[in-house]
Amino acid sequence: MTESYTVTVEPLGSEISCRADQTILDACLREGIWLPHACTHGTCGTCKAEILDGEADLGDASPYALLESERDEGAALICVATPRSDLVIEGEVDVEDGIEIHPVRDFAGTLEVLDDIAPGVRRLVIALDTPMAFNAGQYVQLTLPGGGTRPYSIASPPSQADRIELQVKRTDGGAATDGWIFAGLTVGDRIALAGPYGRFCFNPAREEPLLLLGTGTGLAPLAAIVRTIVDLEEERGWERPVVLYHGTSTAAGLYDRAWFEELAATRDWFDYRPAVSREECGGRRGRVPALLAEDFPRASGNVAYVCGSPAMVEDTMKALMKARLFPRYIYREDFFDAADRASGANVVRSPLIRR
Repeated sequence: MTESYTVTVEPLGSEISCRADQTILDACLREGIWLPHACTHGTCGTCKAEILDGEADLGDASPYALLESERDEGAALICVATPRSDLVIEGEVDVEDGIEIHPVRDFAGTLEVLDDIAPGVRRLVIALDTPMAFNAGQYVQLTLPGGGTRPYSIASPPSQADRIELQVKRTDGGAATDGWIFAGLTVGDRIALAGPYGRFCFNPAREEPLLLLGTGTGLAPLAAIVRTIVDLEEERGWERPVVLYHGTSTAAGLYDRAWFEELAATRDWFDYRPAVSREECGGRRGRVPALLAEDFPRASGNVAYVCGSPAMVEDTMKALMKARLFPRYIYREDFFDAADRASGANVVRSPLIRR
């Protein structure tokens, strides 16, 4: 039987049990203690916490996200760190007003839909055995058949708690994609997963107009936000402007374009702005940050949700701040892959930026 240790989380003073083979972050999230986290595989540095007492295995933490000097001072990335004794840790405990906390749980379900929706992109719809409560923008961890996990953002709204939609981009040689989702996975297969994860959450209590900015499958959490707003409109009305930018390299990558265009045609509050960078698409051509700069020379008064590759997110952040939208009004979600991990891409973060 795997040994367990007591982890005390300061400044809350909460004590939780954590197995020796379980990450500290996972144990906290399953007890409803919502510590900062993003990538959950030791790359981004968002979950960095201080170990005040006790010993931990720091796990596979990127040397770019957790510097040697920080290790010497007792810091750890708790998304990959595991306990080796009872621990006392200190983390940033900051839950935004209007955001509901949903503890992480294990789920299983049956694959109902597996569709190719763009070159190298598949839509998965999983019917869950038990409903999962989550916030629009969060993600799940799929368990791979051969072991290990991979994170994917939920594209469906929380109102559909019994089935979730994922939008998965193929990665050359990827264990989850080339080795499973784009290989042997078929409708009817059973899938194990855990969630919800992430602090990239739509907050309906905020009163500002929304700028939603994503590239590729970074559209997934933004689609969940749009679909949640449609639900809110039906329940109690919605008037705040919502502008969605979806950037791709070719027009074929603009999946679900017809649905967004129809929504824009029937809702005064919604504006859909596709951005194609490498070819003409019957509309505007360019990258999301450049088109954003053209459209919003002054972006103050909005709240922005940004999702995509680290480079896209960084460029969009610069465009937003140049347009006078400051970090406390920006939520970001970086999609890291193995190449980003190896290069240490974009691991330096401002603590003011919500993620």
